[in-house]
Amino acid sequence: MALLRAAVLGRARLRGGGIPWSVLRNYSSASAKEKARRNAVCERTELLEVLKARGKQLQGSNIPEVTVDKVELPPLGNVTYQDPLRKATAPGPAEERPAPGGRGESPARPRSWAEKLKKEMHMQQLKVEQMSIAAAQLALEEQTKAKPKSKAKANAKAKNSLKIPKAKAAAAWSQSHAGSCSVHAHGKPRVAAVKEGVKAQRPQRVLEDKESSQHKILQQTVQSNLECLLFLQQPEEAERFLLLYHSSPKKRGLLNVDAYNIVMRSWARKGCLQRVNWLLSLLESVGLRPSLDSYAALLECLGRNQSPASAIQRCVQQLKNDGFHVDELFQKCLFEEDEKEKVLRAIRVVQPKYQLPPPPRPQICKSSLLRDFYSRETTVSYPKLDFSLRELQERFQQQLQMELDNTVTVESVEATKPLTPQAIKARKLLATLRSQWRDSILQALQKSKHNMSKLKTRSRYNTLYPYLCLLPDEEYVDIMLQILNTVSPQGESLAVLARELSSKVYNRYITQRKLRSRQLEKVQEVYEGYIHLLAKDGRPDGYLPREYWEKLVAEAGFGPSLSLKDCSWPYVLLMRLGMHMLELLVQAVKVPRNILNPRLEPRLIPVLYHIYSFRSSWQVGLIKPHPVFSQIVSDAAETLLTFNSSSIPMLCPPVPWTSPHFGAFVLNDTRLMRFVDGAFQHQLLLEQCPPVNLHPVLDALNQLGNCAWKINQPVLDIIISIFNDKGNEKLDIPPPVSEAPRPPAAPGNSSTWSKSQKHELLQCKKKAAEMHSLRMDALYKLSIANYVRDKVFWFPHNMDFRGRTYPCPPYFNHLGNDVTRAILLFAEGRPLGPKGLDWLKIHLINLTGLKKKNALQERLEYANEIMEEILDSADHPLTGRKWWMNTDEPWQALACCMEIAKASRSPDPAAYVSHFPVHQDGSCNGLQHYAALGRDLIGAISVNLMPCSVPQDVYSAVAQQVEEFRKKDAAQGVRIAQVLQGFISRKVVKQTVMTVVYGVTRYGGRLQMEKRLKEIDEFPEEYLWEASHYLVKQVFNGIKEMFSATRDIQNWLTESAKLIAQSGRTVEWVTPLGLPIVQPYYRSRSTVLNCSMQHLSVKHASSSQKPDTVKQKNAFPPNFIHSLDSTHMMLTALHCLRQGLTFVSVHDCYWTHALTVDIMNEVCRQQFVALHSEKILQDLSEFMLEKYCSPGREMRAPWQKKLMEQLSSVPKTGEFNLNKVMDSTYFFS
Repeated sequence: MALLRAAVLGRARLRGGGIPWSVLRNYSSASAKEKARRNAVCERTELLEVLKARGKQLQGSNIPEVTVDKVELPPLGNVTYQDPLRKATAPGPAEERPAPGGRGESPARPRSWAEKLKKEMHMQQLKVEQMSIAAAQLALEEQTKAKPKSKAKANAKAKNSLKIPKAKAAAAWSQSHAGSCSVHAHGKPRVAAVKEGVKAQRPQRVLEDKESSQHKILQQTVQSNLECLLFLQQPEEAERFLLLYHSSPKKRGLLNVDAYNIVMRSWARKGCLQRVNWLLSLLESVGLRPSLDSYAALLECLGRNQSPASAIQRCVQQLKNDGFHVDELFQKCLFEEDEKEKVLRAIRVVQPKYQLPPPPRPQICKSSLLRDFYSRETTVSYPKLDFSLRELQERFQQQLQMELDNTVTVESVEATKPLTPQAIKARKLLATLRSQWRDSILQALQKSKHNMSKLKTRSRYNTLYPYLCLLPDEEYVDIMLQILNTVSPQGESLAVLARELSSKVYNRYITQRKLRSRQLEKVQEVYEGYIHLLAKDGRPDGYLPREYWEKLVAEAGFGPSLSLKDCSWPYVLLMRLGMHMLELLVQAVKVPRNILNPRLEPRLIPVLYHIYSFRSSWQVGLIKPHPVFSQIVSDAAETLLTFNSSSIPMLCPPVPWTSPHFGAFVLNDTRLMRFVDGAFQHQLLLEQCPPVNLHPVLDALNQLGNCAWKINQPVLDIIISIFNDKGNEKLDIPPPVSEAPRPPAAPGNSSTWSKSQKHELLQCKKKAAEMHSLRMDALYKLSIANYVRDKVFWFPHNMDFRGRTYPCPPYFNHLGNDVTRAILLFAEGRPLGPKGLDWLKIHLINLTGLKKKNALQERLEYANEIMEEILDSADHPLTGRKWWMNTDEPWQALACCMEIAKASRSPDPAAYVSHFPVHQDGSCNGLQHYAALGRDLIGAISVNLMPCSVPQDVYSAVAQQVEEFRKKDAAQGVRIAQVLQGFISRKVVKQTVMTVVYGVTRYGGRLQMEKRLKEIDEFPEEYLWEASHYLVKQVFNGIKEMFSATRDIQNWLTESAKLIAQSGRTVEWVTPLGLPIVQPYYRSRSTVLNCSMQHLSVKHASSSQKPDTVKQKNAFPPNFIHSLDSTHMMLTALHCLRQGLTFVSVHDCYWTHALTVDIMNEVCRQQFVALHSEKILQDLSEFMLEKYCSPGREMRAPWQKKLMEQLSSVPKTGEFNLNKVMDSTYFFS
């Protein structure tokens, strides 16, 4: 059984490209009988196949002598490591000459490394050779005994050493011992059928294409193992693992120079010069060339040992011979701990006056859109926060401590409920149980690790073992107990829980790496200087946050780099690790069956159960708590919630983004660009992009993140009171599950129920699950808000692959719903000024949704007319006339009523200091961008690009157009047109009109229409399908007629993307701000993880697959428009910064103080005009022609000619004068 378990665990290394993944289904495991039969096969064949393979490896090795000089051969039968890739690199025909691998690598010429090593270690070579011969002879003798064959056959097989026997026994050894994964070079993962037990598999070769995404993933898998061993300070183990691949011609292609460098670094830290030299010789013996990191490791070791000048001089000379410069060591290499100092010490032995190279001169962004912004002539002081240096230092220490603790425990807002005797008893019981569970989980973990560690001295090495040693055992137990506390009574997806467990381990590992590398010390030192830019008593002027941080880092000079070397774990490994921890949790956590009912049998039962459920046609594994546990938790009504520190807003200004790898939190690992489904090509694009091109995007994110916030405490208290008083669905406060509808009691057992009774029960269960989910979401948001109620806090930002920005803390932020937005205020206050109170009143009427078609002056007059209602709402929100409750956004309306009441009652409203954010919304912003792109006059009028006395409502216009079509059809006797009389309204068509611009299909639009018609009680239900089908057709016709240029552009983008995807490429473009974008849509494939609990099918897409043509073409128009609206927002953010404004956004909704609304409106319009004055479509056409249509070919394929014609035929533009936007009041309003 142990053998099979190790083989199964080995599959964890099948594939992976980073942390993100998408788990789509799970399915059941093989039966116990089948497992037992497979175990028996493995056990009978283990020794035989180990000996056979070892004999063939030793006899047939064609590795140069120097590559095995220092290999310490273990006693026969104790092969050290299990291959973590599980068939991904299954032995197959080998190349005669190893292909070069890794970046910047080329075949190396013979050098003195190998020659010198041969002379120095001649005696040891002889010993190794003698041991090899003896082992080979013994292996062949055992092989002959176990499987008699003629001498001729045996000799022939021995000579052909690189082939693997095709017998079933050999395949069994390959599975249980070598641990390779069934991954085709260019196909889908191949998983042996469970029912067939151990089956012979045709060996597959390592991918030869070193640029292949799959090959890079496999390299990353090997390197993450080596990084793990480096962190654990186990250079011997790292070297043994490296040699497992190096000594196999079939697997050696997975080792690039980075893999050798990791092991060199581990020996360099111990000052083992002999081992570093030997690894360099190994590297060169397979045709690889040392990189800068190789020389950095060697020089570090020389510096650490205080080696003689002659040795250092030889190294420096060789570095120069390889085309490098000493300065590049300090400009391009990433250092940890004291590595940089040791390298510098070595250099100064041969060059005593050597000084670190000066930092490169800051490059200035040349974008025409930001020429004025980055101009040194117009630079102004960065806005100061209302905090002293000392206050910001204290806040930084609080944030740092929170991140070092990894988690934050906050008091639930339900804590105000009175504590009953039943709750006290349940809490004591739960505390006792948790103490017992902690001990049992710890024992189970230690036993599991002990069993894994024994494999080192047997036939395999379990690849999960190092990952279970990265943290103290108690931390793994804490993580598992945290997950136990979050499992819903309805159950949680097995895959989701596994993902959460492993992600928590990975995040803590990254934190420990940053501590170990002394990166944190450097960040603290730089941050202490950085806050001088932000504090009110700080000195520096004329810098942006990014620029000032880079200046301080350059001045710091010594110490570790602020970016760690990439050490992300493949997602399949993360899933395997999470599954293993989940299995331990399920097995270890038990509760007495009679704990709540003494009459029952007093035996232990599992707290968590593994069950299966169906979602659509997939069978999905769930973990569900036992009702006994759920009852105890419910009775205890605990008042503490635990969150990851990255889920809480920051207590100090975020670390500024300076690169794709560095920014946001102090310690928590955050990526600049969010990505999906392992689509790491976004990160590659960002790394390849010239840093100066990313400056506008980084500066915009820093500007958004530097906005300080505080809580609107009166509104929060009212919301919490309603939340604890059974909620209110009308006000978007979810009621507790206890208020869920209960099905009427049906007589008899469930088998006798009618179909309608069963359906009703199912609907009740579904409603209860939905209510639990909504209730917990609200509980998390309100509890976090209550935790920071007396604090000032910040939301660090990052972006998605289109450039749209998002706050990093996921639960509580200003992108949330009406409730969340209502309890947020700017921490900085500004006087209202002469027009501020008017803007507050207009903002309130906008929130009500009552006067959308009226002019601003009419909205202001209406607000003045209903001042009595506004003041009553502010003074008596729950006991008065409750006018605020009947608005579109009731909680924001209530908060605004309170602000207006305080301002209007102040002695001088213009001097009243307001913290309230006022919003300005784009008018169907997607269509605004299309109308501007096509200079579409009719479209521009419809979406308020043209000045008008009252706002134009595109939704009403489309509804009116559809009504005209309906009248004509009804007159001609079309039945469904007659049925729809009186039912076509703005509300019915709004969602479809809004989403047409973002690529909604007719199918999706029909569903939207059906949903809106269902909301109309009077509409006959039997006509829903026919009516929605008719309406969506008419809405599309109406939009086509009204926005002809828009449809032309949308069709051009769609057809271009379709042809690009059909040619096997993904759609890429660059935004006007210089941000590179690639669409991450590929055909997905499944990887099956054989876990002991169940088999897990992980479905994912990667760039090694062909593009998904349908997704590529359908998504391009909306994604392109999203990239333009994010560009417009970033331009507005940056120019508002230069004007000294507080600015944040929710995509196309811009927020600022009431005092500065007019200035923000002017900047917003200026930047829209500037953006669309660029040749956006022409530039896109030229970029794509250059990228996808290779120039200079006389003979082109027909598809290429068609693509060229398509990309060249840029849609013609209309007559709309873009400068009219500057005078349009309702463009954003």
